[in-house]
Amino acid sequence: MLANPLAFDGVVLAAGRSTRMGRDKALLPAPGDENGRAMWQRQGAVLRAAGASSVFLSARPEQEWARNSAKEGFAAVLHDEMPGCGPMVGMTAALERSARSHVAVLAIDLPRMTAAWFGKLIERCDAGVGVVGRRGQFFEPLAAIYPRELMWLAWEALARGDYALQRLGATAVEKGLLRVIEVSETETDFFENWNEGATS
Repeated sequence: MLANPLAFDGVVLAAGRSTRMGRDKALLPAPGDENGRAMWQRQGAVLRAAGASSVFLSARPEQEWARNSAKEGFAAVLHDEMPGCGPMVGMTAALERSARSHVAVLAIDLPRMTAAWFGKLIERCDAGVGVVGRRGQFFEPLAAIYPRELMWLAWEALARGDYALQRLGATAVEKGLLRVIEVSETETDFFENWNEGATS
C-alpha cells in the first residue's frame, strides 16, 4: 500500500453494458495478471494498493458475479439509480456513500492503470479539492480523485440530463473543486482502454 497523506475511498465503475465489446469487460482476464484475476478484481486491487480505505463496486443488479465482491475485498455494491446514464451516476453514488473526504474513481476498461498514478494524484489533493489528469484538451475523468463537495455539481448535472464528464470536470476546475495535472508521455499508456483496442 502506498503511503498517502489523505484518507480516501475508491470505486470501480463496472456497470456499463459493454455494447462495443460485446461481452462484460469486468469478467475479462486482466492482461498480464500473474494471479489470473478478472478485470473487476484487478481494478479493486489497484485502488487498495493506492491506499483506499474502502473500495466500492458500481455494478448492475443483473451482474450476478458482483454478489461475490465482498470476498474480493469490496465494501459494498452500488447499483445505479439512473441506469444507462453513464459513469457519472456510479461516481456520484460512491461520493454519497463514502465516509471519506475524497473518492478515487477507476473505470473497468483501463487495464494498464496503476496504483502509482493514484498516489501521484492524492499527493496533490487538499480539503475540498480533488485532482484529474488531462491529455491535450481532454480530461481523464475515469481515473481521478474527486472531493465529496463535487456531489452537488454532479446532482445538478444529472438533474438537467447532462451526463458528460468533460463538462463536469471543466465546471469543477472553474469552481476550484478540481486541480489538473498533465499526463506525461510515459503515463499515456495508463489510459489505453479496450475500446481503443488495448487488450494485451
